Amino acid sequence: MTPQTSTTRLTVAQALVRFLSAQYTERDGVRQRLIGATWGIFGHGNVAGLGQALIEYADDMPYHQGRNEQSMVHAAVGYARQSNRLSTHAVTTSIGPGATNLVTGAALATVNHLPVLLLPGDTFATRVADPVLQQLEVPYAGDISVNDCLRPVSRYFDRVMRPEALIPAALQAMRVLTDPVETGAVTLALPQDVQAEAYDWPEEFFAERTWVVRRPGADPTELADAVRAIRAAERPLIVAGGGVHHSRAEEALAEFAAATGIPVASTQAGKGSLRYDHPQDVGGIGHTGTATADELARLADLVIGVGTRYTDFTTASGTLFTGENVRFLNLNIAPYDGHKLAGMPLVADARSGLTELTEALAVHEHRVADSYVSEYTLDKERWEQRVDACYEADEIDVRPTQPQVLGALDALVDESDVIINAAGSLPGDLHKLWRARSRDQYHLEYGYSCMGYEIPAAIGVKLAAPDRNVWALVGDGTYLMMPTEIVTAVQEGVAIKMLLVQNHGYASIGGLSESVGGERFGTAYRHRAPADGSYTGAPLPVDLAANAASLGMRVLRAKTVRDLRAALAEARAADIPTCVYVETETADTVSGPPPAQAWWDVPVAETATRPSAVKARELYERHVSTRRRHL
Repeated sequence: MTPQTSTTRLTVAQALVRFLSAQYTERDGVRQRLIGATWGIFGHGNVAGLGQALIEYADDMPYHQGRNEQSMVHAAVGYARQSNRLSTHAVTTSIGPGATNLVTGAALATVNHLPVLLLPGDTFATRVADPVLQQLEVPYAGDISVNDCLRPVSRYFDRVMRPEALIPAALQAMRVLTDPVETGAVTLALPQDVQAEAYDWPEEFFAERTWVVRRPGADPTELADAVRAIRAAERPLIVAGGGVHHSRAEEALAEFAAATGIPVASTQAGKGSLRYDHPQDVGGIGHTGTATADELARLADLVIGVGTRYTDFTTASGTLFTGENVRFLNLNIAPYDGHKLAGMPLVADARSGLTELTEALAVHEHRVADSYVSEYTLDKERWEQRVDACYEADEIDVRPTQPQVLGALDALVDESDVIINAAGSLPGDLHKLWRARSRDQYHLEYGYSCMGYEIPAAIGVKLAAPDRNVWALVGDGTYLMMPTEIVTAVQEGVAIKMLLVQNHGYASIGGLSESVGGERFGTAYRHRAPADGSYTGAPLPVDLAANAASLGMRVLRAKTVRDLRAALAEARAADIPTCVYVETETADTVSGPPPAQAWWDVPVAETATRPSAVKARELYERHVSTRRRHL
């Protein structure tokens, strides 16, 4: 006979909330809740299901009210990254536009390997009311809804069509969220009738579960091969990616670099893996990198990738690593990334792998030549002088350049501050210039480079680290995409700091447009010119500071370098959401940082009559000719 098990009768939504509140992760003996809270905007697709369940279990599951579904995902992702992927938030929406608004956030989470649980409402499983409000009718398939848009951007997707199906679906969702290789957006689509349906749930479903986040070590054969490759290299270079942070491998990397003398360059996701003043840190790499790192990359004979995906910004679209005999050694927990660029894979957790490499090389007392260390040390000193020159303001009663804005912030913060950015001209300036003082100070979402990420992500980071000063660095283009979560910060009393830079347009795309023969078309925020209808008239009379103030944020206006320094200091000391608004040069002038130190492939029109496009194509073909496929 089957033994009797005790059961509890709950709705599907109630059971899910109770289940989520009992899930934990553990790594290195430290245990924390996996789902720290749930964000939600309610409509007919989830108000009577998950909405009611969140009231029923309010003591077990904290709730945050959002203003935009996409931004709720960004807040959850910011929380997850600050929590080292060991804790995240859930996001619930209604059906229809509420659900499809999740797609961009889901793509961002999955591209960046950051966990977030999405719980969109869905149409009726029973189809008794068909079609319902906001239902997509597909003539050739009755089982498709708009939630299927989330399939390609989710690491796991399931539609819970019956109550009992929740049990395996929920367990699989937790497995993927906590898997350091597979993690990303996880979607459980929940038909609105199923959410409200009751079922007798086994009590075991609600027992506390602890999901151990693995730290696999290296295969002995791969480790031995890696040691031989490093010992044979004369000009090795480490490329530190986001996996260093996800693994909390910063100390292991510092020890490995110090012991071997191998310089460390960083991707956008990996910046801060070493402090900027560590002797082996040579700054950002790739299209937005430093001259020091990029020159080392061009001459390297062994590139040691640690937790990096080798995106086109890192490899300068295949034109950066040009050494005649260059080879790649890829330490990565994901075999998919370990084999990139025909590299020698070292499949392991970043911290475990670095520790094993350090110990194995110590046996041989291996270290690069002193002449190599002297070379990159001197080059780094020269680059730091360029940074100083960009940050310096000879006159303080004038409008600042964008690098001077960053310099004013750089002079103010300490290692406890967190700087958040994602898109526009700021990522390039930050990657080249910012001096990261701690492992998690530099928070750049550049895998998806999503405009609108900064403000909601700052809220998520602040929720995860309430004692830290959290800065959202926002350009005017990004601000206009998604300022709505300012209201959430005000409502929740989340004292984020926002540095709002007004340059009247899409500065980064304007510069890119000019370089590829696009003549900055459609990139400036200006009135149309009467003569030809182009956007070349006066700047728009838009007051973004007034807009932020209207949403409840305290706003400090800075017109000069002197004003900016005072306003930043005041904002840093504030205990309410505070914005520093500063206007820099317009989008059709240069921002002042050093130019790109490596190429980026944006295809240029092959045929054109306008001289700017013809010239850009000639330059493009010269760059393309230097591309190399590593086989």
